[in-house]
Amino acid sequence: MKLLVIGGVAAGASAAARARRVCESCEIILFDRGEHVSFANCGLPYFVGGVIPEEKDLLLAGPKLFRERLNIEVRTRSDVLAINRDRRTLTVRDLAQGRTYEESYDALILAPGAKPVTPPLPGLDLPGVFRLRTIPDSRKIKAAAADAQHATVIGAGFIGLEMAENLSGLGLKVTVIERAPQILTPFDPELAILVEQRMREHGIDVRVGTAVGAVRREAGGLLVDLSGGDTLRTDLVLLAIGVAPEADLAVAAGLELGPHGGIKVDSSMCTSDPHIWAAGDAVEVHSLLTNNWQLLPLAGPANRQGRVAGENAVGRAGEHHLVEFRGVQGTAIAEVFGLAAAATGASERLLAAQTDIPWDKVYLHPDHHVGYYPGAKSLSLKMLYALDDGRVLGAQVVGEKGVARRIDMIAMAMQLGGSVFDLAEAELAYAPQFGAAKDPINIAGMIAVNNLRGDLPLASWKAVASTDATLLDVRSRSEFDRGSVAGAINIPVDELRGRLSELPDGDVWTICEMGKRAYYATRMLRQSGFEASVLPGGMRTYTALRDSGSL
Repeated sequence: MKLLVIGGVAAGASAAARARRVCESCEIILFDRGEHVSFANCGLPYFVGGVIPEEKDLLLAGPKLFRERLNIEVRTRSDVLAINRDRRTLTVRDLAQGRTYEESYDALILAPGAKPVTPPLPGLDLPGVFRLRTIPDSRKIKAAAADAQHATVIGAGFIGLEMAENLSGLGLKVTVIERAPQILTPFDPELAILVEQRMREHGIDVRVGTAVGAVRREAGGLLVDLSGGDTLRTDLVLLAIGVAPEADLAVAAGLELGPHGGIKVDSSMCTSDPHIWAAGDAVEVHSLLTNNWQLLPLAGPANRQGRVAGENAVGRAGEHHLVEFRGVQGTAIAEVFGLAAAATGASERLLAAQTDIPWDKVYLHPDHHVGYYPGAKSLSLKMLYALDDGRVLGAQVVGEKGVARRIDMIAMAMQLGGSVFDLAEAELAYAPQFGAAKDPINIAGMIAVNNLRGDLPLASWKAVASTDATLLDVRSRSEFDRGSVAGAINIPVDELRGRLSELPDGDVWTICEMGKRAYYATRMLRQSGFEASVLPGGMRTYTALRDSGSL
């Protein structure tokens, strides 16, 4: 059997390697138009910034290793021009020798990846305007940065923010331009604002709600025209507004596409042609949360898809059983200036727009390990869950320490169909330097469980301005005097039992700094005959919502 693979990075390399592991007798050839295969494209920003010092450190496996260890032939600088489905061949252009030839296949895997989105704006083809997808791209940016004083990054997703940090680390002044009203659009605004504030603290000029009209060159540098009439003078521009599937080959071959322009595949990663599979950033994937199809250009899913495609394409050496890719939930993490931001599953915005699931949310701001052990750092955690059965729908975590551990635990719980009841009862490793006897994951689950059981009604911060409820701030007098919600009254929680008569009739919404004291107060009030609810996450959440413009 002869298997051809187009694309040699995450999905393609994984597909070829898995195919070899399950079929020793297969002939496998991998094509890539670039000069490298199996390179760490997620490390490119850190190579530009010098955190990864050597280019060779980005090369995970080269043609020699593929040949000697896996008996896979790798043809770099080979541009596949066409898929000839009628005769099962590829038309290939050898860029080194300048010749064109055909290569036959029994099975074909498409893993061409994605291409940077380039809007139809004047000047994006000028010298000094860059995209970052390959090692040669990173070389060019690194060289340009050496002679620059100011860089402009267009786009505030993960790559844009990582590049902003690394360019800043080289001594450049950096401006980040984002058309959306917030950075990190997979996050809800009150979590994204924490990252934006950290960037501003480190000197990054962040401009959200700002569009780019054109890039122009004049003597001495580039000019970036912005919405509102502003013009930004800069030395280099990095375009990082996202990627689109490399689906041109599939389109030309008549393969079926999904609703978002990616290659349509089934759970076995097979396309509309039974001899062709596809994987990685070029395909559309099934969302486990919404049951919709979506694009998700992330390395983790791409590698797993490649593994599935590779095994199915060679039929597991004649056994003819299929393995399946179950779908995605969008687990991702990035770090900017020491602050990590991670998410999994649905955001509040996605739930409101794409599902009819009844849901609620909790906020908490615990330390990443017990406070008495030196070095405790605060986390900000938001979790969304279904009101009918407590199923975990999504989470976002921002903090300096312990972020990956928490998001990974929630992601695995979601993979297994877990609920907030499972999180509340989860048995997790504990020592003072790692967490707490009640881990933040346990606490998130317990808050949600208390809500579902009616022990902890949750009020909405967005309704504070219009509510008739009494806003009761149960922090200390000194904390209250430093600032509270307009119209709130102050009775410290330690004095509340003796001062219940001071509360007017009607609903009471309790407020503290992070939620714990408000919970104590709510339980006290409800057992004393009051209709009391907690404003979740306390003033820490209120401040983030206010600063992000969400109130």
